[in-house]
Amino acid sequence: MKRWTQVFRALANMSRLRIIKLLSDGRERHVSGIAQQIHVTFRGTSQHLILLSNLNILKNEGRDGHVYYSLNDRMPKDAKRAIALFLNRTV
Repeated sequence: MKRWTQVFRALANMSRLRIIKLLSDGRERHVSGIAQQIHVTFRGTSQHLILLSNLNILKNEGRDGHVYYSLNDRMPKDAKRAIALFLNRTV
């Protein structure tokens, strides 16, 4: 039950939903690019990305002096189902 609370709390934020929507195209993006596209400060975006990464919704990879984020293709099934509903996709 605690896991569901964490997932729903994470998905109850419009900025985090915008990040998920943005990354749903399968492309990797770095913090600065994401922040610019969702119109949130670099620091605020970083905090959202960390939270989503800690729930294994996002994966990240550091290279070329940046950390690149993308949707985790191995995210837990509970998060995957909730995100699929948000994106209107079948799992």
